[in-house]
Amino acid sequence: MKYNKMFLLVLMLVPWLSVPMLGKRNFKRFLPAAFFMMVWIAVESIMAKKRVWWKFYEKLIPNTMGELPFLLGPFMIGSIWILKFTFGNFFRYLIVNLVTDFLFVYPGMYVLKRMGIISLVRMKHYQMGILFMAKSVLMYGFQYMVEKIRRKPKSLIQQLLPKK
Repeated sequence: MKYNKMFLLVLMLVPWLSVPMLGKRNFKRFLPAAFFMMVWIAVESIMAKKRVWWKFYEKLIPNTMGELPFLLGPFMIGSIWILKFTFGNFFRYLIVNLVTDFLFVYPGMYVLKRMGIISLVRMKHYQMGILFMAKSVLMYGFQYMVEKIRRKPKSLIQQLLPKK
């Protein structure tokens, strides 16, 4: 049990060591999409708990979501890294997410189950994989919209006003 909590803490903190390598610009650029998905997954987790899709046996902090270390660590930072290297090429994005999701859903979930951290209850592995891929497409779409809004040309009034 003690080792599981240490594992979850490390799982949450180690990805943050790579943030300086992302660069401030990329971090800020892709943070909205990663944060949007964190909120989406938090809501999804409430539904998953009610429908007993999976069960967390070990939590980093009692009385919190079991997903928290995964969300704040590898999911958030991993999402930013994946967007950094693949955004603009949807096919490459899908392939990278397919591989990443497959590694988490199959060997990853088996390891986590053996460790006594989480197990699937009313959800099959392939269903979790489909759910992850759907969320990947949603996140890409959200980032696409963010990019579109950021590149929106200035309004006519803003163009006519003198610059300070």
